[in-house]
Amino acid sequence: MTAIRLIVCTLFCLAVGAHAQAKTMYIDDTLQINVRSGEGNQFRILRSGLTSGTPVELIETSESGYSRVRTQDGTEGWVITRYLTDTPIARDRLVRANRELQQARTQLDALRGELQQLKDERNQLATSESTLETRAQSLSEELANLKSISANALNINQRNSELQEENQRLRNDVEVLTAEKERLETKSESDFMLLGAGLVLLGILLALIIPMLKPSKKADNWA
Repeated sequence: MTAIRLIVCTLFCLAVGAHAQAKTMYIDDTLQINVRSGEGNQFRILRSGLTSGTPVELIETSESGYSRVRTQDGTEGWVITRYLTDTPIARDRLVRANRELQQARTQLDALRGELQQLKDERNQLATSESTLETRAQSLSEELANLKSISANALNINQRNSELQEENQRLRNDVEVLTAEKERLETKSESDFMLLGAGLVLLGILLALIIPMLKPSKKADNWA
């Protein structure tokens, strides 16, 4: 029992070790290779026609010059080790490089398009900025003009208020002068009437006194 357990453990360790070292390999620059059931040409072919660049999973490598591999469809068998390489073949690398180059060119064209779009947007923004600056300058001038007009309007309003006050004072003076004129005219009429009455009275008195001052005829005859 102990020997059997030892054999089982040894086989298990070998299986784990073989699986642990599995990695992807590629069929080298050859036309085609066959996957056989054993290490040699006398063994049965399990899979034929693996062309250059076909990826396979390396399970283990034998000192006989053969390696056990697993194909993409799950077939496990032995192939000649020297037909394997751990890097893609030059043809595949060229194809991949060309594909990456084409992708890079496509991305470059896209970036150039984006760059041109950004340049156009920048030019548009520069034009808009220039227009806005011009508009801002125009608005600034209009604002300065409005401030000047507003200041003049305030001065005009202030002057208008002063003139209105002066006009009101003149009106008051005119009313006072008019009242004084009316008083003087009334006084003049009254004085004129008094003067006329005095003259009439004086005439009456003179008419009475003058005859009295003339000598009478009787007195002359007596004398």
